[in-house]
Amino acid sequence: MVKRTLTALLFFLTGSLLSAQNAGTTTYNFLKLTNSARVAALGGSVIAIQDNDLNFVFHNPALLSEGMDQNINLNYIDYFAGVNYGYASYAFKEEGIGNFAAGIHYVDYGQFTRYDEYGVYQGTFRASEYALNLIGSRTIIDTFLTVGVNIKPVLSVFEQYTSFGIVMDLGAVYYNPHTLTTVGLVIRNFGTQITTYAGEKEKVPFEIQAGFSQRLEHAPFRFSVILQQLQKWDLTYPEESDSDYSIDGQDIKTSKFDIIGDQLMRHVIFGAEFLPGKNFHVDLGYNYRRRQELKADSRYGMVGFSWGFGFRVSKFHFAFGHATYHLAGGTNHFSITTNLSDFYKKL
Repeated sequence: MVKRTLTALLFFLTGSLLSAQNAGTTTYNFLKLTNSARVAALGGSVIAIQDNDLNFVFHNPALLSEGMDQNINLNYIDYFAGVNYGYASYAFKEEGIGNFAAGIHYVDYGQFTRYDEYGVYQGTFRASEYALNLIGSRTIIDTFLTVGVNIKPVLSVFEQYTSFGIVMDLGAVYYNPHTLTTVGLVIRNFGTQITTYAGEKEKVPFEIQAGFSQRLEHAPFRFSVILQQLQKWDLTYPEESDSDYSIDGQDIKTSKFDIIGDQLMRHVIFGAEFLPGKNFHVDLGYNYRRRQELKADSRYGMVGFSWGFGFRVSKFHFAFGHATYHLAGGTNHFSITTNLSDFYKKL
């Protein structure tokens, strides 16, 4: 079984890498959105934290564990310009087979007014996208290594234009409970459109991520580092790649070391957690790429930084996360998690 699993992983990785070499735009970009309040607070992605948080499974299916059995979560995000989206999922285990979860991810772009080419009003329409998440995980080799898969049928509707596709996430996690270290790898969103909007097939937002987290044994802190977009080295836009600039009319040339350092840092997301107990946590994150792409030259502010907290009340765990995207504002994320077995244990 191990040999078949590793062979399948290599096959999917090779095929996806080949398809990712060509430049171009992608469709179904809502799949890259961050759903969970805790994940948003940690910089936008979590693939290597072993903490029985069902929201983490959206980013790496290998994080699905038997400790999440009967867990259910609800997420709502107040996005920009009237757009809102959310994610809900439920997990269960099957003895001797593995762990499973199902979820639904949606984004509602709101209502739009339609006019023809002559400016004549023709009513209104809505635009939305949906993805079903069918997740499974299983421990292999020993109790430290887990692999997981997330199969995602996607439906995208923009007025009269509709597209259906199917994409997949494949992940692996190694967790050592003796050192409290977790290492993760995930291949996200490789797949294809099955039906197109207007006859032209577009690429899906394929990505490779790797990361690790370390919890301190004698202090209530955990630190994580995520490496994003590993399938592509240079993440700068053409406008940003111009390394020359001027100060008071004098041309300044950026050193090659600074250019390489900037390109390297665009792959890195930092996260830190304060964990004084099981019922409360405070989260901080820093996304360098987001800061470089969305900062205003006159004033950087807190662009790229994120924060949040979570607490447990009775049978429910509540979390809030805020990520600053621009001086004009940021996003607010709200999450609720509970375990259904807590309600019928007393029955």
